[in-house]
Amino acid sequence: MKMLINVPESVVADALRGLAAAHPELTVDVENRVIVRRDAPVAGKVGLISGGGSGHEPLHGGFVGPGMLSAACPGEVFTSPVPDQMVRAAAAVDSGAGVLFIVKNYTGDVLNFDMAAELAEDEGVQVAKVLVDDDVAVTDSLYTAGRRGTGATLFVEKIAGAAAEEGQPLERVESIARQVNENSRSFGVALSACTTYAKGSPTFDLPDGELELGIGIHGEPGRERRSMMTSGEIADFAVNAILEDMNPRNPVLLLVNGMGATPLLELYGFNAEVMRVLTARGVAVARTLVGNYVTSLDMAGASVSLCQIDEELLRLWDEPVKTAGLRWGM
Repeated sequence: MKMLINVPESVVADALRGLAAAHPELTVDVENRVIVRRDAPVAGKVGLISGGGSGHEPLHGGFVGPGMLSAACPGEVFTSPVPDQMVRAAAAVDSGAGVLFIVKNYTGDVLNFDMAAELAEDEGVQVAKVLVDDDVAVTDSLYTAGRRGTGATLFVEKIAGAAAEEGQPLERVESIARQVNENSRSFGVALSACTTYAKGSPTFDLPDGELELGIGIHGEPGRERRSMMTSGEIADFAVNAILEDMNPRNPVLLLVNGMGATPLLELYGFNAEVMRVLTARGVAVARTLVGNYVTSLDMAGASVSLCQIDEELLRLWDEPVKTAGLRWGM
């Protein structure tokens, strides 16, 4: 397998050095694996911190900046960051208004962020935590107890980030983040397996002509494996799986997310099919985002995420954001 790397052991460090070179508005601690917006801490502002295994870029480091995260902690590929990283991040961004940890529901992430919260609080930082568990595909998986955290992480980080940017207090930012997660559902599909650098070969066997419905962002198995389906058939399956679990009464945000190796040409075509299904089901879409945002290295495939919104959540979604991976209104 051909890869644009030096050696597998330096992939994350090399990427962080490149991120720092491309984005001087960020402070990137390569050795300690912490990415912080350069103007942190911002007086009176709640700090938002997230993180997880590398390999899902631009999540999370690409979402550090005004209107979104204050800091991110990248782990090794598909491996949780360690508590020391979160504690360093908390110290770097805490202005005295507290910090919010946004944690995807994977066992390692949950345990390490919980430990980091205790350590940060021992150092005088007020910490709140929000768990993202939006994936409707499976209840438990190889990496989780309960539902996995996937595409809705972007919704939580953007909307809570806008609330924090306005100077809203920690309790309110936490409440908004929880509301966004509770209102969000996702479903993913893999057309190919991903290849990790250490292994150098696909993480699971997916024969030609087959796809995996309900895949996780680490290549975890989904609901079932089927013969290859058309874009329209996949949209029918994914959207209906989400709508079996939620009944939106309000308009929704829609994220049509690529898993890393699916061209935008195909993602936009898939978006047209997703919109067809949502329209047929009477679901109004307020805003749509299409692209590679929560990826799984070189996996081909896509996920669909919906978030039911009210006027306040839509207002916060539309607020300006300026990060490496998401920006508008600045």
